[in-house]
Amino acid sequence: MRLLLVEDDPMIGEGVRKGLRQEGFAVDWVQDGRAAERAIDNDVYDLLLLDLGLPGKDGIDVLASLRRRGNAIPVLILTARDAVSDRVKGLDIGADDYLVKPFDLEELSARVRALLRRKSGRADPVIQIGNVTLNPATHEVFLDANPVALSAREFALLHALADRPGAVLSRAQLEEKLYGWSEEVESNTIEVYVHSLRRKLGQDFIRNVRGVGYMVPKSS
Repeated sequence: MRLLLVEDDPMIGEGVRKGLRQEGFAVDWVQDGRAAERAIDNDVYDLLLLDLGLPGKDGIDVLASLRRRGNAIPVLILTARDAVSDRVKGLDIGADDYLVKPFDLEELSARVRALLRRKSGRADPVIQIGNVTLNPATHEVFLDANPVALSAREFALLHALADRPGAVLSRAQLEEKLYGWSEEVESNTIEVYVHSLRRKLGQDFIRNVRGVGYMVPKSS
């Protein structure tokens, strides 16, 4: 899953980006409100992590503009503004959750996973597709209750597909979910990961829709 972090404090921004990448997320980071709006216009992000006190354009204004345009991307506000009135204002304008600085990275990761579940229409934190089980919180995968060892990229690709069973995702869409701005992507990277996942989970688990992309069937 690909996240956009909007944070003007270099120390906090670098720490959050590093921590979330270690959790398997692709994270792009910008440091002002105008840059955030330009990045969001690319429509490749699954979730927005938004500071409020930003140069260029305040986070509240960025959020309000997003919602006026009908953009429903989940938004988690990260801010030092801890007054109840600030939290109420942010939520009423359209934020989905609110976390006050300083915060623990484990809690941040848990809130991100919860918002992504809600976006996908799931209540259960565990994803079950046929005889394959994924746990995004622990990065564990089981085939017929037996653990399957996956690399971080393999898990990220599997999660992207299993999060939307029945939906076909193109190679470009999968690359956008797995890689941030500064990460180089080889031309056959997605195919290599798909091949490895099929070898570990079964040849029919990930299906190729010729000329379109890949999918995990709803009942695999």
